[in-house]
Amino acid sequence: MTRFNIDELSPGAHIHFIGIGGISMSGIAQIMLQNGFRVSGSDRCESNITSKLRELGAAVYIGHSSHNIKGAALVVYTAAVHGDNPEIIAAQQAGVRLIDRAECLGAIMKKYENCVGVAGTHGKTTTTSMIAHALIYAQLDPTISIGGELDLIDGNIRTGSDKYFVTEACEYTNSFLKFFPTISLITNIEEDHLDFFKDLDEIIESFRKFALLTKDTGVTIAWGEDKNIQKALKDTGCKIITYGIGDFDYTADNIIYVDGYPRFDCLEHGKKLCSVKLNVPGEHNIQNALATIAVCRTLGADIDMAVKGIESFTGTHRRFEKKGLVNGAIVIDDYAHHPTEIKATLCAASSMPHSRIVCIFEPHTYTRTKSLWDEFLGAFTLADEIILSDIYAARELPDGVTTSERLAAAMADTGLNAKYIKGFDNIVSYIKQTAKKGDIIFTMGAGTVTQLGPLICDK
Repeated sequence: MTRFNIDELSPGAHIHFIGIGGISMSGIAQIMLQNGFRVSGSDRCESNITSKLRELGAAVYIGHSSHNIKGAALVVYTAAVHGDNPEIIAAQQAGVRLIDRAECLGAIMKKYENCVGVAGTHGKTTTTSMIAHALIYAQLDPTISIGGELDLIDGNIRTGSDKYFVTEACEYTNSFLKFFPTISLITNIEEDHLDFFKDLDEIIESFRKFALLTKDTGVTIAWGEDKNIQKALKDTGCKIITYGIGDFDYTADNIIYVDGYPRFDCLEHGKKLCSVKLNVPGEHNIQNALATIAVCRTLGADIDMAVKGIESFTGTHRRFEKKGLVNGAIVIDDYAHHPTEIKATLCAASSMPHSRIVCIFEPHTYTRTKSLWDEFLGAFTLADEIILSDIYAARELPDGVTTSERLAAAMADTGLNAKYIKGFDNIVSYIKQTAKKGDIIFTMGAGTVTQLGPLICDK
């Protein structure tokens, strides 16, 4: 079957979303609502997202039933939904067009003149959010789709003009290969999602195909320091713009840190373009800012206004997000769940004034924990204390071998101050007893560990 085109739908047609409560699915649903379509959807449980969608006019059902898709001209499903879902079966039996989330987002992209797809193993949400700040401040009126919540747009979606569209582009299940970017941005390439990809070579090949989507009509913007990106882009014939610390098209010079926050001059082809004072910590955010500046220049944005937007960015929810205090210690929630992300977050924290760095980490999926075991052992060296909670299974079942208790013991064997504590209640009690003024305490991971912050913090 040919790729779905939004023009196939009549004005005001009914679109049903299976898994509408997901951050990305809800964003697509909002775009469709704001373009005059009738939207319904289903999910397993209530959430702030489902409540917001109802306020915007969507019909949201809790639980899945064949009756939910009645009258739908199109059914969109998330990757977490399988073929035995009653709504999938009902759509197939009724002959209703059925597409996945990525194909729907790709169809939306085709309606825009300039589309930026932000890809990479890490940094997609932060970089997309920084680009959003820059383009909004530069008054380009972009449409934005983010995999996290950004205060500037009061959520994860913004509908602007039909000229600029910016979205995260995830490699998992090769979703981003259904997109239509005119700018493909690649922040980094590493091993991840090994429940889908066979190995690193297959991941590199996937990113190569993503870059090739812009070969004839656009440009690829890439972190020049990444060897895996270099492999992916070799002999593609793509127009490539590089950024990084070194001899690249866009680079940073005269870098200093003030209380952990970077300041630098951005050089464009060796000449000073602008000066930037970031309000997010860490060297990785210098890289994100350079990528953002490269995107802005490619789109012709006013660079002075774009820089003001970059400087106004203080992070998205769940990315180095300050939640409050406990016994005078700062509590920070962070989405990091891959060893490289953990290192970057802890490195950023280490450049800030502190007494101790305490990291409460919830590993995300058995597959990732097992496949990156050795990397996890080396990811926490900048933490003074590591507390591991049980693994967040997500879509997986326990393998009977990979456990947080074993991972904590292996960390301790390397000399790290690591321990396993079962149950969030016990972790909260421990932190309230041991936290001291000057400590930085992280709740870290991509699962339910984010619930700990409000429980830990002083009221």
